[in-house]
Amino acid sequence: MLITIDIGNTNTKIAAYVGSNRVAHWRLSTQRHKLTDEYAVLVRSLFELQGIDITQIEGCAISCVVPPLTGVFTELSRSYLNVEPVVIGPGIKTGMRLLIDTPRELGADRVANSVAAFRRYGGPVIAIAFGTATAFDVISADGDYIGGAIAPGIGISAEALFRAAAKLYQVELTRPPRVIGKNTMHYMQSGIVLGYAGLVEGLITRMWQELGQRGIVVATGGQAEVIADIIAGETQVIDHVDPWLTHEGLQLIYHINRGSAL
Repeated sequence: MLITIDIGNTNTKIAAYVGSNRVAHWRLSTQRHKLTDEYAVLVRSLFELQGIDITQIEGCAISCVVPPLTGVFTELSRSYLNVEPVVIGPGIKTGMRLLIDTPRELGADRVANSVAAFRRYGGPVIAIAFGTATAFDVISADGDYIGGAIAPGIGISAEALFRAAAKLYQVELTRPPRVIGKNTMHYMQSGIVLGYAGLVEGLITRMWQELGQRGIVVATGGQAEVIADIIAGETQVIDHVDPWLTHEGLQLIYHINRGSAL
């Protein structure tokens, strides 16, 4: 059994795989100041609730964009799961060339997304990760990572608006009845939801133009199940929504580094 752990700024997603089959998964809130032992109690409790015997765990792959927690989960894997984890970062084999100025700065989750997107869909392909930030990653027809973009996530964009404007309030992130709103709630839903769809559409369109050819666009990330579905329904540029793309990439990278077959 392989355990994959994707630690994001807001959420941490954990999945258990037997072969290529995902047999269990969990979502936790990311808490930067939790200690290894505290996370271990929580993780072991989740395993027990699913009837997972930790002695059956043979491997662990980790992606983390919260630096203080990389060591926490590495130690958790070693001390409580009894396996040496593959931690996505410098020196790890990915099977993909990173043709950018600063490869060491590329987020581990974005590396995993890119590897999985090319493996599943071929290239060129753009992976969009909807989370605290929204990251766009572009992989060429030859399977090389060639760059991307980062935008503020729709959630933090909306929160900034609520905080800064005294008379505005939180609204459900859903499509309004029409683009031209008739009340404050619909004004905000139009600007936030449809405006964000325009941001995604505009960036994707410009990326394909710059690349000189079109390919596949896949959406994933910590908010993929909700936000990506909403945005995908408002634009024609997103072809697939795959909430577990990062974990597929973690599996692939784990097996590349362990020299085993998926």
